[in-house]
Amino acid sequence: MTVSMARDEVAGNFANFDPFRVPSPCYVIDIAKLEDNLRILSDVSAKADARVLLALKAFSCFALAEMIGGFLHGTAASGLWEARLGRTRFQGAVHTFAPGLKQDHLAELQTLSDHLIFNTIGQWKRFKPSLRMNDDCAFGLRINPRHSEAENPLYDPCAAWSRLGSPIPQLEGEDLEGLTGFHIHALCDQGFEPFDRLLGATEEKASGLLERINWLNLGGGQMITAQGFDRAALIGRLRDLRRRTELDLYLEPGTAVALNAGALVTEVLDTFWNDGHVAVMDCSATCHMPDVIEAPYTPALLGTETLDRAEDMDPRDEHVVRVGGPTCLAGDVIGTYRFDKAPKTGDRRLFLDQAYYTMVKTTTFNGTPLPSIALWDPRTDDVRVIKQFGYEDFEGRLS
Repeated sequence: MTVSMARDEVAGNFANFDPFRVPSPCYVIDIAKLEDNLRILSDVSAKADARVLLALKAFSCFALAEMIGGFLHGTAASGLWEARLGRTRFQGAVHTFAPGLKQDHLAELQTLSDHLIFNTIGQWKRFKPSLRMNDDCAFGLRINPRHSEAENPLYDPCAAWSRLGSPIPQLEGEDLEGLTGFHIHALCDQGFEPFDRLLGATEEKASGLLERINWLNLGGGQMITAQGFDRAALIGRLRDLRRRTELDLYLEPGTAVALNAGALVTEVLDTFWNDGHVAVMDCSATCHMPDVIEAPYTPALLGTETLDRAEDMDPRDEHVVRVGGPTCLAGDVIGTYRFDKAPKTGDRRLFLDQAYYTMVKTTTFNGTPLPSIALWDPRTDDVRVIKQFGYEDFEGRLS
């Protein structure tokens, strides 16, 4: 993550959670922390006169839809199925964008969506004759400002050869009739300053184009709910943009909605020595938190210190343990940690900040069971398991 967080901020209320109260593995959502995040986003929305959407690609726990709907304007979907989820399970508007669209999905997407955003000007031209132009659905275009702020090229929509959005120079002289807004997104879990630079670059490069639209979706990637994020500056920047352009503004954060609001409970299945101490857990990086491998990053593990430097990994120290999952994939390694107490079989532990880009990305590779899902309210200490998965969920994906 590119916005640093203190250990206490990441641990939050989970320092007081008993992991034996739920099955293992299990995602646990701290609904008090989630509500705190939603209140912050709602406050920013009101003060900035901008609408905030939940990015379903990051967090789509519809058991909490009523709570979320009380604070946010709606949802941002990444295709037909997420649009259905947003319309049927959540409240508010549905804004849909996907880099690739199928002709036979268009009619339903238009019915489900309040905004339907096309990836390129060529895509818009190809599908425009099939669209109902006098409907409640507004059409937009994703533009690529060619301004990189994401620190990891894997998550940089403005990198060279990107498949995301039409480069702004390609729109010069194009007929944009029927398009009422633009969408940009070029951040990945960052603070206000990168957002400010991105918006400045977009305004400069697309100054003539912005006069031809009614709304601007500024995407996500802003860590608005993190401690240290300059929310006052964000509010001021958005208010100024609204004043100068009179555009309706949208934000669609994913991480910020569920930041530090989830943990993944896991159990130690085995410990042994192999040139160093090893612990095998019943949760998996590749199956249950794939960003650990894809980003990559090492998730915080409650009661441990994360070790990132080889010189800190003394294999003779029984408290220094390499932790991995139960699959046969050699790379199913979560991280190396210094434990407060050497782990043993049957211990339960909590990986922290595992609400977003986790539940939405799980797989049953190797026949690995999916984690259960539970809601926890630390204000009352009430725990409720809302979803458990079985063999049929694995078999049902095969034929």
